[in-house]
Amino acid sequence: MSDAPMHLQREGNLAVLTISNPPLNLFDRAMFDAFRAAAADLEADPPRGLLIRAEGEVVSAGVDVQEFHGLTAEQGGDLWRDLLSALKAIERLPCPTVFAAHALTLTAAFELSLACDLIVAGRGAKFGLVETVVGLTPSMGGPQRIAERAGSGRARELVMTAELFDAETLERWNVVNRVWDDADVDRKARELAQRLADGPTRAHDATKQLVREWCDNGLDSADAAVPEVSGALFETDDLRAAVEGFLARGPRHGTPATGR
Repeated sequence: MSDAPMHLQREGNLAVLTISNPPLNLFDRAMFDAFRAAAADLEADPPRGLLIRAEGEVVSAGVDVQEFHGLTAEQGGDLWRDLLSALKAIERLPCPTVFAAHALTLTAAFELSLACDLIVAGRGAKFGLVETVVGLTPSMGGPQRIAERAGSGRARELVMTAELFDAETLERWNVVNRVWDDADVDRKARELAQRLADGPTRAHDATKQLVREWCDNGLDSADAAVPEVSGALFETDDLRAAVEGFLARGPRHGTPATGR
């Protein structure tokens, strides 16, 4: 096991990125460096599925405030530019991504979760963007990605109040996708991520592209992208094998997907 505060393991077709910087899993300089390295690794060699999880009593208590001390506007801008670049590399992976939150998830970790396709959480998990306590606004994409999922009013509420919100509230607001008992989160998240990784990942990537096109440019633009994005799926091994199996043996034939 790596000594890095964030380590990446490949488990067959599933990659697992684990936050492990006890006791609070703070995002400090070493964590930022490990995050950038993991994002670059995943971007260079994408898996068929990614699970992001954490070890310990909290997912993360946020950013080590020492990292902000004495920064100039230029240095602060460079920090956010670098971290947003790494976060967007995760967001744009051509595979399903799942973030599992079993406990307190603050600031940078919450923002990282928002770059994933699905967020799953334990009933006891709490989330917060609390940067206002040090005079900041969340700057790893949090406000805009909350607005994308829950609307601009909720984004302002989460950021401006700096309150903690439970998983079930955020599920109602469409920020969290699924809420499970705390003891089940890690197991169920792995099962979900593995099931997605075992599926037709080229089709999952097409889904991500169309949803992103809608988010960025609206319905008409997403519709216009369909012929190219979805048309390409007809030349994938997954579609051809699945269609042939369906016709020969019915819808529950179990043709394995290969991601090609």
